[in-house]
Amino acid sequence: MTADASHTPRVGIPYRTKTEELTNQRGAYETYLEAVRGAGGEPIEISLRLAADDLEVAMRKLDAIVLPGSPADVHPSLFEADSHPNGSFSDPRRESTDFALLDGAFATHKPVLAICYGIQSLNVFLGGSLVQDIPSEIKTTIQHAWPGHEGREPHHPVKLEAGSRIARLAGADEIRVNSSHHQSPLNPGRHLKIVAHAPDGVVEGVEWNGGSDWVVGVQWHPERMVADDRVAQALFGDFIAAAREATASR
Repeated sequence: MTADASHTPRVGIPYRTKTEELTNQRGAYETYLEAVRGAGGEPIEISLRLAADDLEVAMRKLDAIVLPGSPADVHPSLFEADSHPNGSFSDPRRESTDFALLDGAFATHKPVLAICYGIQSLNVFLGGSLVQDIPSEIKTTIQHAWPGHEGREPHHPVKLEAGSRIARLAGADEIRVNSSHHQSPLNPGRHLKIVAHAPDGVVEGVEWNGGSDWVVGVQWHPERMVADDRVAQALFGDFIAAAREATASR
């Protein structure tokens, strides 16, 4: 079967944190909805308060998943590590929601785009580990974290693995990305291939190599770049095209 270009894929996007959902803090969350909508998808808000059965029902109605960034950290116990003194708070409801969505997506071959916290969540779900605090664990002059209170967010180059999906979309072996994180993938999870690095070695991108499923994780924030960055546009466009293709094949 071929993808129906008229089909608008339903893309589930969990809230960034339970607190943001409860207090209706939508500023950062809206950028993910807008990026999906701009690429031709229908963003579907996924509450972090759903019971497991309700989340399973919601998952069945989706064509793809975006795992957004978050001010939270994945709890280190989930990758068998001790808590770092510079760690942020964890959000158990976000963790359990992400893991349930990923479980459903892999079981039904639905595309996944994991961004910032999302790539970390994806990596841990598949058995990988994380750098818990880049400033104290990696000696680097690159500014990865960004408080977001004033000034322009930091940018840095990223080297792309030749032949990777991101490199093909970029049409280049190096791109420049924004940066707003203090954690990153360390050891990759099962069937995840590291395909992008910052110059200091920080992992910036992973792709699924365990089959034909479209699963990409990036440490930067393409949703904040999509208005004027062709690589960000290509990434969301390819993701939505994959969602149409996956829907047509089911």
